Amino acid sequence: MPSPHSHGPHPVETVPGDPACGLLLLCDHASNHVPDDLGRLGVPDAEFSRHIAYDIGAAGVTRRLAALLGAPAVLTTFSRLVIDPNRGRDDPTLVMRLSDGAVVPGNARIDEAGKAERIARFYEPYDRAIDAHVAAAMAAGAPPAIVTIHSFTPCWRGDPRPWHVGILWDHDDRLSAPLVAGLRADPAGLTVGDNEPYGGGLPGDTVDRHAIARGLPNALVEIRQDLIADEAGEAEWAARFAGLLRPHLAPTA
Repeated sequence: MPSPHSHGPHPVETVPGDPACGLLLLCDHASNHVPDDLGRLGVPDAEFSRHIAYDIGAAGVTRRLAALLGAPAVLTTFSRLVIDPNRGRDDPTLVMRLSDGAVVPGNARIDEAGKAERIARFYEPYDRAIDAHVAAAMAAGAPPAIVTIHSFTPCWRGDPRPWHVGILWDHDDRLSAPLVAGLRADPAGLTVGDNEPYGGGLPGDTVDRHAIARGLPNALVEIRQDLIADEAGEAEWAARFAGLLRPHLAPTA
């Protein structure tokens, strides 16, 4: 697990890929890193191994999937406790003061100036990196489908979640419908959520800002975190989604 104390050179990690492949992979909650100058936000170290800090396994699946498909990917290198790039700028959960019962002291008294500083330092560079990759794909004549990779907890507020994987979407099901169908046909007998365990279409979220606003096909993938908590699980699920996404690549890819 990445250390929440380590320094990162930039709030964005990019994985090179063919801009003409017709696919862009994103990972909003790839890291549990908090820069040292933010003092770990006053959060105990143990909390950084939990879902409140990052999406366990999501970064590994994203990197592996990018390699299998030759697709570019953009990942964050900061914890969602610093700021959540999968929220609109005016969302009250953009900077979390309380997350799944854990108080975040470093966020408790943050004001609008403090939020603006984190937006400029973390949120906007991620947005710009995504925009640059979309622009490169457009220039290559292959408007990309955008797929974001997330993970979710097996239980929420004491209730078990039956799904192995969910596909979230809003009004455009060009990509989500075949992904749901493909997952439900998987010989592993997966329990697949269609807009579960969350509903799609959060105004201002990553998919809304970068895919829906441009009319691009899109899907938000949610994999149960215990299934991708080790390298074997990451590899299994990356291979599964590679098989499902390969038919949707641009013909020249």
